[in-house]
Amino acid sequence: MHPAWLPDATIAPLGTGHALLLTARDETAADPVLATVETELRRAARAHGGRLSTRTDGEPGPDVRLVLATTAVHPQPLPGDAAATEHAWHALVRRVLADPGTLPPESFRLVRDAGVTVVAASSGTGLLHGLHHVARDAAARPGRAAEDTAVTDEVRSPAQAVRMLDHWDNVDVHDVMGQVERGYAGGSLFFADGALRDDLGRAEEYARLLGSIGINRVGLNNVNVHAREARLLTEGLPDVVRLAAVFRPHGIRVHLSVSFAAPMTVGGLPTADPLDPGVQRWWADVTAHVYRAVPDFGGYVVKADSEGQPGPFAYGRDHADGANLLARALAPFGGTVFWRAFVYDHHQDWRDRSTDRARAAHDHFAPLDGRFDENVVLQVKHGPLDFQTREAVSPVIAAMPRTRLAVELQVTQEYTGQQRHACYLAPWWREILDLRPWGEGPTVADVAIGDGPGGRPGALVAVSNVGDDPFWTGHPLAQANLYAFGRLAWDPTLAPEAVLDEWVGLTFGADPDVRAGVHAILDDSWRTYESYTAPLGVGFMVTPGSHYGPSVDGYEYSPWGTYHFADRDGIGVDRTRATGTGYTGQYPAPWRDVYEDLATCPDELLLFFHHVPWGHVLHSGSTVVQHVYDTHFAGVERVEEMVGTWAALAGRVPEDVHARVSERLDEQLRSAREWRDQLTTYVFRKCGVPDARGRRIY
Repeated sequence: MHPAWLPDATIAPLGTGHALLLTARDETAADPVLATVETELRRAARAHGGRLSTRTDGEPGPDVRLVLATTAVHPQPLPGDAAATEHAWHALVRRVLADPGTLPPESFRLVRDAGVTVVAASSGTGLLHGLHHVARDAAARPGRAAEDTAVTDEVRSPAQAVRMLDHWDNVDVHDVMGQVERGYAGGSLFFADGALRDDLGRAEEYARLLGSIGINRVGLNNVNVHAREARLLTEGLPDVVRLAAVFRPHGIRVHLSVSFAAPMTVGGLPTADPLDPGVQRWWADVTAHVYRAVPDFGGYVVKADSEGQPGPFAYGRDHADGANLLARALAPFGGTVFWRAFVYDHHQDWRDRSTDRARAAHDHFAPLDGRFDENVVLQVKHGPLDFQTREAVSPVIAAMPRTRLAVELQVTQEYTGQQRHACYLAPWWREILDLRPWGEGPTVADVAIGDGPGGRPGALVAVSNVGDDPFWTGHPLAQANLYAFGRLAWDPTLAPEAVLDEWVGLTFGADPDVRAGVHAILDDSWRTYESYTAPLGVGFMVTPGSHYGPSVDGYEYSPWGTYHFADRDGIGVDRTRATGTGYTGQYPAPWRDVYEDLATCPDELLLFFHHVPWGHVLHSGSTVVQHVYDTHFAGVERVEEMVGTWAALAGRVPEDVHARVSERLDEQLRSAREWRDQLTTYVFRKCGVPDARGRRIY
């Protein structure tokens, strides 16, 4: 099993010297994360020849260089207080604990002075975050001397209170989607052969990885809830108890995806109508039973009235009725329902250009703003379609100030190469999180944090990309996306390049050639992927079902409603108010007008908002047709460079990692050539305009 970004070398800063863990009496029994902090410190000391002292060990001596302490220690005496000599670390710890400041449970204070580092927190979770910060900081500055005397005093807190990963794992292997829906890294870490795994050792290591990057919620099962998974609420609850025990020591609460029809399919009731008193009692009773078994249970995740999943529409009710039903069952226990806004008609008529799947979430949910209970979080995909390589930010994010919103990203690379292609997504996520929906003022990240117009905190949520593959994510370099999601959820202002540098340093060490090589491959890899796949925001053009590889017209006549309308004269979807579906009108100013007007619509979203002639001139100066030719040839050339860059790192990274990445890059190059040849040929045969550079087009 690959250690990902937590090899033993990573924790060297915690284990090469003398560390001291200070907690109040009986604190560890009440806070299981404190036991994890101690375990991490002991692991580091064993691996690197250091020493760990705790309160029960008596006088630690003068050589302590790292102290992790809970604020509950003050005003209790420190170890060695009776000694005649006060050591340097004594004075610093006294100073910090005398006035630690207000530290919420997940925050920590970091103080460095005279070669001593003190991390103080009000909880084990805060200390765990501080511990991993110390390790990250050392990896980011490998040349920093141990005796560095620079003075530091700072408080670190997560910007986003809820940082959640949704697993799309099935208990039973689904006959179409397999063990993990849209999973590209093998089977489930949790389930195998129709049951919870007996050995949860890998799940425990996974929880450790997530705890190190600040993830604090995990949805355990697929949002498409099948028959066996629906029973995790009832007879499958002991499995949830075991998984909760895996994640709890790392400060992570678990959630379940539940079926809206569970009162019927699991409970035997004749209806699942959210306004039926019997249905309300059933959910209340089942939820109380869950909390008796898992007192820190996080709540439910629900996909309803979407892609065949049951929902309140069957009873003439709306989504506020449905979400509030579950919210009221959870409210007495402090639980939350994450209600997904991915609701659209998947039986559309491609002949009807007025129908627009992109409009659906806003049409369904914006009128319900203010009707959701306070413990409902509406989970909105960052774009209005389905995690395409490029699409506009969903207008729902700006449309519901009286509703708590979660912005949903996709770490698993469904439409971005399925972890067979190197595609670092953090630069795109930063673009999304940085967008200001009103042109100025709050960003998308601010809305999720709770700093938007309504001031309601939501969440940042993503679909996980791990499986039981030895490298966790299939493609070893895809680990960077999982790492980056956690770090951006903690601090959405982090630079993607800096986050990648953290991951490279932790995973591969300080070799400057390896750092440079991985950066050369990944820094711009999302735009490289975009360049050789669907152009200018048009989306899809993938093989139906698998969503891997090119099929330009694969969805063009499909009821799923994802079209590009290419003909001999032009391409793109007219979503304008003037002549199209009116989708641009779902945005507030200024974006409603920026996207409406060809003169101001960004090139990268042109075909998402407009149907234009092949000869339309982009802001870049190229025509649409020539842009397709140029970018697709350039994208392949860029992948060829990536292959060569990685080959040059042989002997500098572990042999098994080098072999797996080489195999994936070979497939990426094959696939990029296939995309190039199919897209350029398709465009040439549609419009008849030759490539101005005379390259071979079939």
